[in-house]
Amino acid sequence: MNAPELYALRERFNSDRTLLCFNGPISRSLIEEIGKALKNYLEQEQAQPRAATDVFAVYIEMTQNIRHYAVTRGFSELDSAATVVIARDDLGRYVVSAGNSVEPEDGQALLKAVESLSGLDKNALKALYKEQLRKPRDQEAATGAGLGLIDIARKSSAPLSATLSHTIGQRAFFSLSVVI
Repeated sequence: MNAPELYALRERFNSDRTLLCFNGPISRSLIEEIGKALKNYLEQEQAQPRAATDVFAVYIEMTQNIRHYAVTRGFSELDSAATVVIARDDLGRYVVSAGNSVEPEDGQALLKAVESLSGLDKNALKALYKEQLRKPRDQEAATGAGLGLIDIARKSSAPLSATLSHTIGQRAFFSLSVVI
């Protein structure tokens, strides 16, 4: 990337009110370091405590899910890359977006899950969360108890937004945006 392209990227970030952006392979220590930077930024911006906590929690949940997925699928470093953007929208709300390469069938399942959660109000999400919490956890399952996406939806002030872009090759790119 040359200097004029970098300047154009900077202008785009400023125009889109991008606070933090990351693109590349994501490790546990990198998640932690970006999380520290995010916390510092939110403190400097004097974000409302509840909003700051929710932004941080959603960032952590999304990035840990991406890392866990890539590890369990045995993805290469290139395929385990994540794209994470935290920005402000026109109303001043925080928007946490993250995306990663997925197997197309996994991406379709995620889209379906997001779609089903997006139609629920806060009370229904709370009830679903409690119901999921009471279910016995399948010890053979490759994932957690299934609470993460529900918790993200509970923290969101707007319906979750997800896309699945088919890429060249056998994988797809799943993106999730959460408004806080």
